[in-house]
Amino acid sequence: MLSRAVGSQLKAKNALRGFSTTAFREADFTHAIIGGGAVGLAIARQLAGRAGTSTVLIERNSAVGMETSSRNSEVIHAGLYYGPTSLKTSLCIRGRQLMYALCEKYDIPHRNMGKWIVAQTDQQMEELVKVHKFTRSLEGVPTHFVSLDKAAKEEPFVQAKAGILASPTTGIIDSHAYMQFLLGDFQDRGGDVALFSPVAHIESLGENGSQGWAITIRDKQSGDESTFISETIINSAGLGACDISNMILPPTRHQTQYYAKGNYFSYAASTPSTKHLIYPAPEPGLGGLGTHLTLDIAGRIRFGPDVQWVDDSNDLAVDSSRLGEAITQIKKFLPSIKEEAIMPDYAGIRPKLGRDSAVASGKGFADFVVRKEEGFEGFVNLLGIESPGLTSSLAIAELVERLLYK
Repeated sequence: MLSRAVGSQLKAKNALRGFSTTAFREADFTHAIIGGGAVGLAIARQLAGRAGTSTVLIERNSAVGMETSSRNSEVIHAGLYYGPTSLKTSLCIRGRQLMYALCEKYDIPHRNMGKWIVAQTDQQMEELVKVHKFTRSLEGVPTHFVSLDKAAKEEPFVQAKAGILASPTTGIIDSHAYMQFLLGDFQDRGGDVALFSPVAHIESLGENGSQGWAITIRDKQSGDESTFISETIINSAGLGACDISNMILPPTRHQTQYYAKGNYFSYAASTPSTKHLIYPAPEPGLGGLGTHLTLDIAGRIRFGPDVQWVDDSNDLAVDSSRLGEAITQIKKFLPSIKEEAIMPDYAGIRPKLGRDSAVASGKGFADFVVRKEEGFEGFVNLLGIESPGLTSSLAIAELVERLLYK
């Protein structure tokens, strides 16, 4: 569904906003961002702030943020697990700092309550020591151990037989309020939005995009197609990112996307309770951070996600058969939990670039891909943007702008 602003742009191709070269005199927009999740919104907002440019955000759903960005733990991550040289680490740390500052400035609901990572065995404690040693090599990622005596007083319901590592900069955010702010600020900066408009075709103009990109979108309601030209194209399509990338790149550079579903469970009792987010110690080869306890802005407990490989990115039904295993994992760190109060809640899908990705161990680790594709003018490609994508979103936006405007 094209907004009126986008429609008028397509009807008046000569009504341009200060393009710097005659090569793009027929372009409708300077920037086209595909994908209206948290990352796409942050990029669109960032680029719309550049004077003399025009930016359009293309989203296949009827509203922004309906996929991965709204079906996650809403955690502001510290950057503990991703290795010293990864984009995930650098963008998570920078993104966390930007996110807290933005939330403070614009009163976006968030809480910096900290996280405890709990170990039940000596082997798990060794993993916590590794995490602590790693964070000491980073700037702005403090961690410290909590004595079991102190823990018993602060969190009497939490069990940690071997030890606890605290991450005081971890927090939570109302992701929906955050994305609505990004959308509103993007539009205030003159940005245009095309909703309900999946991309049907992308054609490079000139040699490999040297004259821009012709992007054809299909209106999901009417089926009508519209084509417009953008100087640059940014693929931030999340679960559909590989499909978009494969429309542009030759077959030898095609990527396959995998889908890891995470099932979440709600808790309908007031006790036991916690004041911190509670995570199990990382386990090598798990493919995620384990079923953990998070709190929403209202203080309600929820558990998840687990890791369930699926073939369909639309497979969003919570698999109730996994509740038993979730309860087993939860009781390891919250033994007095009331099992009957744990219920299936929602599920989200994480886009993965491999089925063996194990962020907790580094084995098969798949980093973020954020790059200006070689040989394709004005094309910035984002692939495998999973956790900590929400936390990293503002930093990813900065990086995309740097890639386009060195």
